[in-house]
Amino acid sequence: MLNFNVPHVKNSTGEPVWKVLIYDRFGQDIISPLLSVKELRDMGITLHLLLHSDRDPIPDVPAVYFVMPTEENIDRMCQDLRNQLYESYYLNFISAISRSKLEDIANAALAASAVTQVAKVFDQYLNFITLEDDMFVLCNQNKELISYRAINRPDITDTEMETVMDTIVDSLFCFFVTLGAVPIIRCSRGTAAEMVAVKLDKKLRENLRDARNSLFTGDTLGAGQFSFQRPLLVLVDRNIDLATPLHHTWTYQALVHDVLDFHLNRVNLEESSGVENSPAGARPKRKSKKSYDLTPVDKFWQKHKGSPFPEVAESVQQELESYRAQEDEVKRLKSIMGLEGEDEGAISMLSDNTAKLTSAVSSLPELLEKKRLIDLHTNVATAVLEHIKARKLDVYFEYEEKIMSKTTLDKSLLDIISDPDAGTPEDKMRLFLIYYISTQQVPSEADLEQYKKALTDAGCNLTPLQYIKQWKAFAKMASAPTSYGSTTAKPMGLLSRVMNTGSQFVMEGVKNLVLKQQNLPVTRILDNLMEMKSNPETDDYRYFDPKMLRGNDSSVPRNKNPFQEAIVFVVGGGNYIEYQNLVDYIKGKQGKHILYGCSELFNATQFIKQLSQLGQK
Repeated sequence: MLNFNVPHVKNSTGEPVWKVLIYDRFGQDIISPLLSVKELRDMGITLHLLLHSDRDPIPDVPAVYFVMPTEENIDRMCQDLRNQLYESYYLNFISAISRSKLEDIANAALAASAVTQVAKVFDQYLNFITLEDDMFVLCNQNKELISYRAINRPDITDTEMETVMDTIVDSLFCFFVTLGAVPIIRCSRGTAAEMVAVKLDKKLRENLRDARNSLFTGDTLGAGQFSFQRPLLVLVDRNIDLATPLHHTWTYQALVHDVLDFHLNRVNLEESSGVENSPAGARPKRKSKKSYDLTPVDKFWQKHKGSPFPEVAESVQQELESYRAQEDEVKRLKSIMGLEGEDEGAISMLSDNTAKLTSAVSSLPELLEKKRLIDLHTNVATAVLEHIKARKLDVYFEYEEKIMSKTTLDKSLLDIISDPDAGTPEDKMRLFLIYYISTQQVPSEADLEQYKKALTDAGCNLTPLQYIKQWKAFAKMASAPTSYGSTTAKPMGLLSRVMNTGSQFVMEGVKNLVLKQQNLPVTRILDNLMEMKSNPETDDYRYFDPKMLRGNDSSVPRNKNPFQEAIVFVVGGGNYIEYQNLVDYIKGKQGKHILYGCSELFNATQFIKQLSQLGQK
């Protein structure tokens, strides 16, 4: 698209065509996790601007637009044509544009006699955000429209529900067009996931039937990685497992999402500036904000985002030590290159050191990049560690694991809730909700009152519990509560070698818990359906095959072979814990791929907020 929808030739010596990129907020969110500013520049993008910002005319430059086909966006594009802002216009729509809106643009182009300048108009079908090679989320803008709360509101009207479902289906349709594959769809009955499945099946079916304009024929098919076998799409509803999104976590990526401000692969940190060396009575220094991109390019992040936190701390430490060994080398190289002060002698020295210089030039950037990544992860991991210590998150994690796996508890729940040093009110609420969701036997009214009093004393807001109570009563009618396997995290010896004195991460008092692999409900459902196992949990899941001419509900799965590729999509919101659980599950399966998607990505704080809104009468 950035190359005017012509395949990009890698090693052409010519300069790229310089152009401007105009996007709306949706387009910005889609591009930002994928391409850095530098990568955009390499593709010839000199300027990237928001559609609704004040833009000056640049009459001799082509413009690539990447926007949603909304009324106000179309109006603004027509205005650009009238004002003759650019040399030529390449219009790319994130979702398919309707015929009437296309006519509006055509009329504006005619009126502005700019018809020849509108070079191309494309439906890109890119209405989803790719966060990882194997993870996507539907939207970041207006996500409250398709949030868990929106889907589960008791007062939602049918037309509102239709709108929510259509929004989700539109994005999923874009996803499969981009993938170039028509999936086989499985979903649970009687849930929002089923509504999505019915609509998506219909939309795929209609597109396949229209042979001339089908998006799944010819060159796109087979271009995908799925040329031999069709992928399986498993649609699950958030309601099958409400405990996992509330769970305190222990892996790096999930912790960053849980305790820091982390979205669209960027983490924002507040650096606290030191109090010392400021004169008495001076105003305290403002906290400076820093933001870091945690992307697949970052090797350390790719390797450790799924690791338990103590391992991450240890690895950062090791990287730091190996870098320190090379640091002297950096200093030496800098002095060779005359970068240490403006040294007159350096210039004359250069001629003797040409050979040394050549090696210096090639290895310095690499070392500096390594240093940048170590600093980044030291800062991020330190910020996470402060939260773990201040809120005793290791204690919560271990205790919740025990609750979820029905192990005997060594400490009563009331003790933790009443302990003023352990965690924030929200941490306590999360713990109690997990207990309430996971327990087979709902606590008696008397017990519940006691818990409620302790929670209120701890400063908790009880509205989420109102909603969970209703949900639990309803779910009880529907089915038995999900189980979470029966293994727990094993604490290792506390004095592991992270605690050595030189370490920057003083992990004293933080338990070094090692995760034992256990499949969460979503992973278990996927495993049953992908491996074609018979299991009461998934046996009555509906089956849709958009390629079959007469789709009917009784269409029995014809395919008896296990699937190689699967997409799990959670309607109502997902989280990094589930994503990581799927990644770990698939590691042991040779040659199989899983993608994880969700309508929105929330952490426990955001989820609790939605639950409490639902709990308010």
